Amino acid sequence: MAWLLIDNSNTRTKFALGDADGLLGWRAVIATADLSDESLETALRGVAYDGVVVASVVPEKAALLANHFTGRPFHAVSFQSPLGFGFDVASPEQIGNDRLANLAALKSKYGSPAIAIDFGTAVTFSVLSADGNFSGGAIAPGMAAMTSYLATRTAQLPMVALSEPPSAIGTTTSEAILSGAVIGHRGMVKEILREIIFELGAHPNVVATGGGAEFGAKGIYEIGVTDPDLTLEGVRLVAAEVFAERK
Repeated sequence: MAWLLIDNSNTRTKFALGDADGLLGWRAVIATADLSDESLETALRGVAYDGVVVASVVPEKAALLANHFTGRPFHAVSFQSPLGFGFDVASPEQIGNDRLANLAALKSKYGSPAIAIDFGTAVTFSVLSADGNFSGGAIAPGMAAMTSYLATRTAQLPMVALSEPPSAIGTTTSEAILSGAVIGHRGMVKEILREIIFELGAHPNVVATGGGAEFGAKGIYEIGVTDPDLTLEGVRLVAAEVFAERK
């Protein structure tokens, strides 16, 4: 039995197949802005699966996905899903569904205490306590959001493509923006992570994921591993529990 696993984020929607033993080889990606019945039919043509599990943070696209897969076994990840961890927060319904999937995989693969840092449109920090429960985290702008904000909210600063700045001391406007965005963003991540680890009072496993993880985590030595499949693995773990219950 194979399941279609979907990570519907703000920028990209990633698809994978998985079963009770792990993620399988087939993958697909659709830009979230382009997600439609037509693009889904094209991407999934010839792909066989027995059920669908979606972790979505885009309500409009979540509704489209639910409608598209009407008639098939379907589950949307939420705080009420079988996640494998509890909550030490007052309002678990406010937690992003991608973060819930990250935490499910984080606990299963890396134990606790642990921290998942998801480098996407936003950069999110999700914390598992020593008891293995979600204890909170932090949300900050992603690196690309910093450059786009400057370009759209100022009269003379240009949009720049993210790359490694040649120096902290930029000799052009574009280099100066890169220094602020890249080095500054990594500094922000380091400081948030330092404070979280201090408050935990433990030595957690720190795992980076998300489309910007390899670039964003560079030089942040507290991050022990980069796991690009963390979210999809969490969706797979939920699928294994949901569809086992339906047998």
